[in-house]
Amino acid sequence: MSQQQPNNPLHGLSLEKILTRLVEHYGWKGLHDQININCFSKDPSIKSSLKFLRKTQWARDKVEALYINTFN
Repeated sequence: MSQQQPNNPLHGLSLEKILTRLVEHYGWKGLHDQININCFSKDPSIKSSLKFLRKTQWARDKVEALYINTFN
């Protein structure tokens, strides 16, 4: 049972890895243009964005969907 979720493209990825890769690809401004969330435009950082995304499911869903659409 080494592959518990073979059809899940996010399996094995932490939220921090997802966010870091999106920031490397889009930059903070580009990420805000893709997903209109204030934590991406007002003094953005990985730490503050992770704190918000972990508390806010709808925002996390949008970030995960953008990751899937961008890299899969």
